[in-house]
Amino acid sequence: MSSISHRKFFPLGLLVGAFALSFIACSPKSQPSEPENHESYNVLFIAVDDLRPELGCYDMPYMVTPNIDALAEQGTVFLRAYCQQAVCNPSRASLLTGLRPDSTGIYDLKTHFRYYIPDVVTLPQYFMQNGYHTQGLSKIFHGGMDDPQSWSAPHWRPKASTYVDKKILAQLKADTEAAKARGQVLVKYALETDPETGTVLKLSSRKAVHGPVWEGPDCPDNQLADGKTADKAIELLNEYKHTNQPFFLGVGFIRPHLPFVAPKKYFDLYPPESIPLADNQFAPEGAPKSAFPWPEEPRVYIDVPDEGPIPESKQREIIRAYFACASYIDALVGRILDELDRLGMRDNTVICLWGDHGWHLGENSVWGKMTNFEMATHSPLIISAPHHGRKGARTTALVEFVDIYPTLCELCGIPLPEGLEGTSLAPLMEAPDRPWKNAAFSQDNSRRNGTMGFSMRTDRYRYTEWTSPENQLVGQELYDHEQDPGENVNLAVRKGSERLVERLNKMLHAGWKAALPDSLSKE
Repeated sequence: MSSISHRKFFPLGLLVGAFALSFIACSPKSQPSEPENHESYNVLFIAVDDLRPELGCYDMPYMVTPNIDALAEQGTVFLRAYCQQAVCNPSRASLLTGLRPDSTGIYDLKTHFRYYIPDVVTLPQYFMQNGYHTQGLSKIFHGGMDDPQSWSAPHWRPKASTYVDKKILAQLKADTEAAKARGQVLVKYALETDPETGTVLKLSSRKAVHGPVWEGPDCPDNQLADGKTADKAIELLNEYKHTNQPFFLGVGFIRPHLPFVAPKKYFDLYPPESIPLADNQFAPEGAPKSAFPWPEEPRVYIDVPDEGPIPESKQREIIRAYFACASYIDALVGRILDELDRLGMRDNTVICLWGDHGWHLGENSVWGKMTNFEMATHSPLIISAPHHGRKGARTTALVEFVDIYPTLCELCGIPLPEGLEGTSLAPLMEAPDRPWKNAAFSQDNSRRNGTMGFSMRTDRYRYTEWTSPENQLVGQELYDHEQDPGENVNLAVRKGSERLVERLNKMLHAGWKAALPDSLSKE
């Protein structure tokens, strides 16, 4: 059984494909200076950090998310949408370029995608080239990795303290001064920049000072950063109302990324005794060591143990805070959509809401992301488009975040650029049950030893291979979602699974193009 090269996961790899694609994507024929249709749809592009499909519209009735649920009733819910890597920078770089991680070359939090593919045309950049005014608010690209070439106006960031409590702020200040005295590097700095654009291409590492893992201050929504972002989005919508130019507005929300900070009223929606704990807080039987991240994200916060079990009381606090942050973001999304309605702009605006990846809340013994398990790679995706699709449609088709770029182009009547590695979801919006992809692909390279994991989700199975930097196979995982939706038993190491493993191995190596149904591969 062969192992997968870091550069051979998909048919087009970094050394050849990415550069070829970047030049094709920005060829003159794909860059009309004016939109063909002067009544082009606007795009409201809402990114939510670390949002797993913990929403009412994803059949989670205990979640208080009425506004996102209402959006779902107006559009299409993609029940099985998968990111290409469950880490912020790689996921966003892939989604926003329409290229998979092996083509962007981005697997970490410190490298800008233009380091490897300087001429690639991003999703908002392509809309700008087609006559749109593009504006990004808060976290669209990963923090510190913004892309000036993508925006008509300078990227906007909210200015607000993460925490509110004065005692927390005072302790953070004291800890920061102590860390500086020890010579600890607390601020990231540019290691390399683009001499022409000033874009930061490489960032340094840092060891940050952290406070508590959550806070529920009794404060107004817009005292926190995300509330300010919603205010700014509403301000811009009012400005766009009086222009004739279509807009692409990227609204990025930071929560529910750690620390889980949201106004108290959202915590009040979830009584502490009602908080459910994961029922599979154990490593899957037979899973390889490579499958698990370390250190886990919450471990760096001062009120979470550095290692070992997290007390049940603290688990409930963390999960409750995550839920509160999700409801906080839901309320902010509601404010923006209400304003869109008030301004009479909903009927001319495509709305795309997505989370950049999922997040473990104790499932599979993991707290955080950076895995190839279902809990990390599966994330919400909802698209609502005027005069497209069925209202309230739900599809179980396997879709990927690289599909978002071509989908928005097609919905807005913009010709697709060549070289994208995703498939427009517009046909699914019209016929949610139509035949679709046979698999969705993700990968993870966040292990310190350079191990790369390649994962494939089929209708029934999740199959993952882990390879060393020398491209030697060092681990396999196989989970049967029909019998084991929690991914608790690794069938790859059990006798009797050899033929199934061999079949999925071949399917994984054939790559994403081979997973397209005939009707799509011929289009």
